[in-house]
Amino acid sequence: MPNLVHDYIKAHAQSLAPRIRELIAIQTVNPPGRDYAAMTTLLRRRLQEAGLDARILVPAKSLQRAILGPQADSFPRANVLGTRRVKGARRTLHFNAHFDVVPVGGDWKHGTPFSGTVEAGWIYGRGTADMKGSIASLLLALEALRATQTPPLLNLEVSFTADEETDSLLGSGWLVQHAPISPDFAVVMEGGEEDSIGCGHNGVVWLEVTVHGRASHGSRPDLGVNALEKMSALVLALEDYKRRIARRVFTAPDGSRRTPTINVGGEFAQGPGGKINTVPALARFSIDRRVLPRERVAEVERELRVFLQNAAKRIPDCQISISKISENHPCFSKPTSPFFKAMARAVESVRGHPSTFGVSTGFNDMHFFKHHLDIPTLGYGPGGRNEHAIDERARLRDLTDCAQIYANLMTEFAG
Repeated sequence: MPNLVHDYIKAHAQSLAPRIRELIAIQTVNPPGRDYAAMTTLLRRRLQEAGLDARILVPAKSLQRAILGPQADSFPRANVLGTRRVKGARRTLHFNAHFDVVPVGGDWKHGTPFSGTVEAGWIYGRGTADMKGSIASLLLALEALRATQTPPLLNLEVSFTADEETDSLLGSGWLVQHAPISPDFAVVMEGGEEDSIGCGHNGVVWLEVTVHGRASHGSRPDLGVNALEKMSALVLALEDYKRRIARRVFTAPDGSRRTPTINVGGEFAQGPGGKINTVPALARFSIDRRVLPRERVAEVERELRVFLQNAAKRIPDCQISISKISENHPCFSKPTSPFFKAMARAVESVRGHPSTFGVSTGFNDMHFFKHHLDIPTLGYGPGGRNEHAIDERARLRDLTDCAQIYANLMTEFAG
């Protein structure tokens, strides 16, 4: 990376905290998808200030209503796309980040989850690690290139997208199918951090299982069918399914081993009419099944449905129905292409350590670019601690490093 760019980022590292504070102050909590208009307006302006042509892209209202229902009118979706064309460049590098964040709860160390308080080199707040910190790092890198009049070696596209914390259908999923983009390479700005570069991620299947019982008076439980008891038996039966899938192993390039996981009851509820002296007639719970890169979502869903139905048959009077909430596909690329090697050099030159390639246990938007556009796609960002949890935070030093790494890639990789 030219010394001018490196020096600019170093000299302006202190601007990262107010940049992130500005972003997390807009509380883009999803669900339901708040303040997207304010966020996209701000991000468009910041991209323009960094020298990109930028615009807000809005999925058709009919599509939004089909996916979101009545919520589409109260919480409309939008995305931001910035572009920079470089004279003589034939290929295009795309950076992608989502701006929505998960809901908050609990008692935070610094009061409000949206304070952006800095302590001991860390900045606290919802979205600092996942993933508004990445956005701030990229904006600083783009600003550095413009301020020092250092052109990237490739054309640039930057997308800031909605709804990754739900299903991305109106965010990156919509973008790769409908937006005027033509990337040859993509960096999804999460899924790798510090010395690790993401070359894939797990997928997921989310199901909701409803157990149907029969209500009766609490003094005559023999006249009813207790849906909670049947649900409990079904959940216990899933222990056998856990043991089965634990035998499947995927080994990432860094040597880490992944097995499928299942989380039961992230959401659970009873039906209407519940009362302490009434036998519950309905109980429901969620299933979060993580899908390995070598598994297929459709096959995993079919297998899990069959297991649940067979388990229910073995439980007396256990009637169930199963519905799918959402799915997200896994992806994996062998990190052997020149693009992956260029990112490894960029990371190593800034971090001063050998880089590794890993596979994220969570899912992100990498698979949209890899599968739909069939282009080399990797994941890298500043990361942080306590994503989706109390006291989420990012380290300012890692944010500065990330800005320098992004700038390295833009000024040293020619495709």
